Amino acid sequence: MAPLPDGFSYAEWNATYNGLSFGIAAMGSATIFFWLQLPNVTKSYRTALTITGIVTLIATYHYIRIFSSWSEAFTVASKDGGDYHVKLTGAPFNDGYRYVDWLLTVPLLLIELILVMKLPQEETVSLSWKLGLASALMVALGYPGEIQEDLSVRWFWWCLSMIPFCYVVFTLAVGLAESTSKQPSPAAASLVSAARYLTVLSWCTYPFVYMVKSVGLAGPAATMYEQVGYSIADVMAKAVFGVLIWAIASEKSAVEESGKLLPK
Repeated sequence: MAPLPDGFSYAEWNATYNGLSFGIAAMGSATIFFWLQLPNVTKSYRTALTITGIVTLIATYHYIRIFSSWSEAFTVASKDGGDYHVKLTGAPFNDGYRYVDWLLTVPLLLIELILVMKLPQEETVSLSWKLGLASALMVALGYPGEIQEDLSVRWFWWCLSMIPFCYVVFTLAVGLAESTSKQPSPAAASLVSAARYLTVLSWCTYPFVYMVKSVGLAGPAATMYEQVGYSIADVMAKAVFGVLIWAIASEKSAVEESGKLLPK
């Protein structure tokens, strides 16, 4: 865990502070919403919706820890009514919470998508294991580079983590296309497709944010862009993605219930 650079402006500190606060609010409110919706979907989709809430609950906890760590790492004060000055306290900023969060939540994100698609059992189990392990490996390979200041080392670990990353993205974008077309209604198929592509889009944000420090940015500005970028990507990949999982479960529940009500 590299020490924070000195020289943060109040605007840079405040942007990160507000980005982390936004993460807490988005993940926490999403958790409550998903679990309140459990009675409104059929039993077949409650596991997927429960996992969606677990993902955002885990994220809420870790965002609270990151937010607290960020607050403890600085003192912000104004003298005689002048501008705010930001100084390091010497306390460490523990960004490792993000990787603990991702190690738990990223495989669960993929599993909830597979579960809500309601594929054949053998395919569900196979995809859950393959995508879950690949995504966990991706996170594990990314962490050693994240804590390095040596740019060549960061590039090395970035390249390694991109191998399982590309496998997961290819499976989402191409491998699940046929299964998407077999959903019980056009609306369900459209929502599943949107969930797949939202995952691909939000995931593609992470590698670019990861390499912020390798494209000419350094010091406080790089840290700010990294923290705000990860926060936005997380909200898209977990809270917004979870809303799509709920919408899929709700649509498919309605289709199944209407089928049961049709006269035989």
